[in-house]
Amino acid sequence: MGSTSAENNGTGGVGRRDLIKRAAALGLISVPTMSFLSACASSGGDDNGDKAKAGKKTAKNPLGVNETAGMEFVLFDGGFGKEYAEDAVKIYEKNFPKAKVKFSATQKIQSTLQPRFNQGTPPDLIDNSGAEQMDMGVLAGKNQLADLTALLDAPSYDDPDKKVRDTLRPGIVEMGQLDGDPVWIMYYAYTVYGVWYSQKALDSLDATYPETWDEMLAVCAKAKKKGIAGWTYAGKYPYYLPFSLYPMIGKVGGVEVLDAIDNLEPNAWKHPAVKACFDAYYELYQKGYILKGTPGLDHIQSQTAWAKGKALFIPNGSWVENESANVIPADFNLAVSAPTGIDSSDKMPFGTIWASGGEPFIVPAKAKNGAGGMEQLRIMLSEASSKNFTSKVKSLTAYNGGTDGITLTPGLKSGVAALEKAGDNVVNPRLQDWYVQLQKEKIGVSGLGEMMAGRLTPAEAIKKIQDYADETAKDSSIKHYKHQ
Repeated sequence: MGSTSAENNGTGGVGRRDLIKRAAALGLISVPTMSFLSACASSGGDDNGDKAKAGKKTAKNPLGVNETAGMEFVLFDGGFGKEYAEDAVKIYEKNFPKAKVKFSATQKIQSTLQPRFNQGTPPDLIDNSGAEQMDMGVLAGKNQLADLTALLDAPSYDDPDKKVRDTLRPGIVEMGQLDGDPVWIMYYAYTVYGVWYSQKALDSLDATYPETWDEMLAVCAKAKKKGIAGWTYAGKYPYYLPFSLYPMIGKVGGVEVLDAIDNLEPNAWKHPAVKACFDAYYELYQKGYILKGTPGLDHIQSQTAWAKGKALFIPNGSWVENESANVIPADFNLAVSAPTGIDSSDKMPFGTIWASGGEPFIVPAKAKNGAGGMEQLRIMLSEASSKNFTSKVKSLTAYNGGTDGITLTPGLKSGVAALEKAGDNVVNPRLQDWYVQLQKEKIGVSGLGEMMAGRLTPAEAIKKIQDYADETAKDSSIKHYKHQ
């Protein structure tokens, strides 16, 4: 869910990019980790646990950062790489030349950082993403996260007359709330989820992107005759399937079906729209339109097979363009579409798509220099840093703008066009943020993964998933969330 490089999960992610390496997703998350003891990290900086004294608030330093205090920033090392963050750190160092910044990147967020939370010595800023993403509901519930309202209400980096919150894309602030106020998470990337394909490959079949399921089956049949599979996906991490399946459910049955699923309502998964969409996907398996061997592929292997033209379509997030840059041919003409629907009786129009924040950044409550962590985020949410991220990693950011003057890559251009086509018909399922284990291991692996491998029928998968959702709803050890 880096974003998601595999998921950049929406909260990516899963959050969502490397849902697994990362994502997921996104934005892509709670995978059993190694023993915490084996992963204890040294606490950065001095070990006296003292917080940095507040600095003087000025127009240039609205958060009152202590200009001499060290600042530690730990980034998830996923599909977005680390250069964009290193560039933003250089700006922090330039603005606070007496401050020592310790920057590091890792894929093992939980095993590296959970012990430090437990010891009360966490870093000042964390990109909490990837397969080892820490559960943000648990962190917030234990009062281990700082409220980011001060950052949101601070003057934006570019325009002192605009607050940071007024420069963000719709939905970003709300995604950072777990239960109404306050805001615990700043999602930095903005991920477009959907069905990714090569426009060149579709053109070679004399086909257009299918808007109804009958058209989808016809395109897959055409491809099969040429020895090309219709679909592949991350078979080892089948929680990538929802990147196109969830918005399809919303398109067919209306956004209220997705809300009921997120809210863990009884029988939410038994809605006819869910059954129709599960049946549709299962038909891809039954008709032999899934690339042979897909259930055994991870996200990189499936993306590579797809980039090599072995399959037309893959459900993914917009991090795929950067993550697969080394295998996507120059003339591939990467494109993304909102999911294909069933037919004209669908509740929402074709173009209905899932897009949301990915790459969740958090400032720990016990950070020594939390103001520094927030200031680093304020720098990253500037127009220049946003443009730098977009041009380097081919993804939009939470900053609402930042593409003027940038030559957009094919996938990014297609993603921007898909968002324009969607208009108000953008859905944002929250399961992957709210209930990480349910989404990834249960719905994804045990439900959808088994169904798409032909080991469960759609009816059996729905029953199994509904049982999992009911278990989660009844589990008092899990914090529950609802759409406001």
